[in-house]
Amino acid sequence: MIVTTAGRTNKEMTDYANKVAAELNRSFVKRNDVPVHKLHEQYEQDVLVVGKNRLAIYPRGTEESFFFHPNSAMFRVKRLMRGEHDPFVQAAQLESGMTVLDCTLGMASDSIVASYIVGESGKVTGLEGNEYMAYIMENGLKTWSSTVSEIDEAMQRIDVKQTEHYAFLTQCEDNSYDVVYLDPMFEETVIESDGIKGLKHFALYHDITDETIAEAKRVARKRVVLKDHFRSSRFEKHNFHVYKRRSAKFHFGVIAPC
Repeated sequence: MIVTTAGRTNKEMTDYANKVAAELNRSFVKRNDVPVHKLHEQYEQDVLVVGKNRLAIYPRGTEESFFFHPNSAMFRVKRLMRGEHDPFVQAAQLESGMTVLDCTLGMASDSIVASYIVGESGKVTGLEGNEYMAYIMENGLKTWSSTVSEIDEAMQRIDVKQTEHYAFLTQCEDNSYDVVYLDPMFEETVIESDGIKGLKHFALYHDITDETIAEAKRVARKRVVLKDHFRSSRFEKHNFHVYKRRSAKFHFGVIAPC
């Protein structure tokens, strides 16, 4: 992967692009008004473009891109602010001050919602296996401006860790998080959202194995929450209590107490 600037740039943006390249241990290339597809041809690599308000990855061989956008979390948090309900919050029984481990961060919609609920006294940790996605997500969560301070603060509080979820779980102590959240539906659901059509080129889809669920139960103090297809055999196999949602293609399953 190479790092470059947007078409219209300045010294500040160029300096920042150099910083990004250094942090990712990648080469910085001056844009010189060269189209992204030409950079693909010339360098035969993916391209990370540093723009004024966002970072975007353009995978080689496609015109699609991946960049951070809060997507559904925006209207979900706004609904919560109006006193309405959220199925994920209900399934996880989230409250202020709780600690949450999101094993499949994705575009962080559920983590953002969780961070809003648990507040400053709580903690949300999100895991992402791909180093470039983790970098984009961490940067986006820290810098995105939604014009709603509660949403911005919730995003900024999320701790992004670049690691595969099973490896991370095995290193956790018993009962170290109130809630452990697993979302194998990530691949299907997230591709429908804005800004992430290029995601499939980078996302690491590690299946939720029996060993993963066993580790999640050990690490969770209060409950393990699984978001899965409504026909998934995982719910029955691991004795999840299922919160069925009429007309929804996925349900939430819960193991509690752990």
